[in-house]
Amino acid sequence: MGREDRNKHHGRLVWNHSTHIPGLIPILRRLTECPGIVTITPGVIGSARAHSPQLKIKISVPIRGGYKAIARQGKTVQEVFVLTTLDQGQLEEAILRSLP
Repeated sequence: MGREDRNKHHGRLVWNHSTHIPGLIPILRRLTECPGIVTITPGVIGSARAHSPQLKIKISVPIRGGYKAIARQGKTVQEVFVLTTLDQGQLEEAILRSLP
């Protein structure tokens, strides 16, 4: 099996920003290996009032072609846009499998 065949079913991780929540990129890379994931784009980083000791990713709202998710760790939040053919339940399961 050639390199192109192996990558045919992998999604793409787009780097639009130079900063990310620590530990987020390895999780998103694992998520791109899930069948049905087309493109993952980390978005804007912001601050939250509540403290989240562990890195969590939660589906926020549906968008055209996929879902917007929110990654949280400490008092930092980051939008993550996932273009996928999966439904929300399948994507939530894929995210859980991708977490350490």
